[in-house]
Amino acid sequence: MFIGMSSYNSPRRTDAALSTRAAILESGRRLFLADGYANVTVAGIASAARVAVQTVYGSTGGKAAILAALLAPAVEDPAVEQTLTGIAATDDPRAVIAITAAGTRQAHERNWELVWGLLHQNLTEPSAASVMEAIEAAYIGALTAVADRLAALNALRPELDRAGAVDLLWFYLGQSAWLTLVGKRGWDFDRAEAWMAGAAQQALLSAPSVASVTRRRPEGSSESAR
Repeated sequence: MFIGMSSYNSPRRTDAALSTRAAILESGRRLFLADGYANVTVAGIASAARVAVQTVYGSTGGKAAILAALLAPAVEDPAVEQTLTGIAATDDPRAVIAITAAGTRQAHERNWELVWGLLHQNLTEPSAASVMEAIEAAYIGALTAVADRLAALNALRPELDRAGAVDLLWFYLGQSAWLTLVGKRGWDFDRAEAWMAGAAQQALLSAPSVASVTRRRPEGSSESAR
């Protein structure tokens, strides 16, 4: 009898726990965006979510964990996997960079309210810094795969090694590029994507050989033909 009652109540408890967690995350999101991460306390989040402080810790793990959970959709956006699949399927170095620009654009654009609202803040608290380091590491990990693909295609400029290629990809297609052009300078995503892709292609890719760009002359034409 008691086992049956426990089994019956378990889904209800699970639903309640999920609802509580969602309320805490939503409260954290609103407060972080409105007041800035540094000015928000766990007690304030608990009050906004109408739960006890210990419930916040038990449900989410605390303030930094809430920040990580809120940014997880951007870090784990399907565009990341789609980008890696796309670059593996093409042998065109310019397409590799174009696909990467499009993928980073999608991940940022779909999550722009939180990405811009949270990441442009001065997140200097140690707890926030550790979250940002993990996010940056994941981003750079994906860009490293792009650099490796370009290297495998023998497409990088001769002076660039693997680390240098990753650095340039981060410079042109990383978080700060999107935050600067779209967030601070007001570019739309189409303009930003086009410029970033073109600039990255120019900075990373070796110049095509003369033979590959010389147009084939019609048979019988002379060298002096105009």
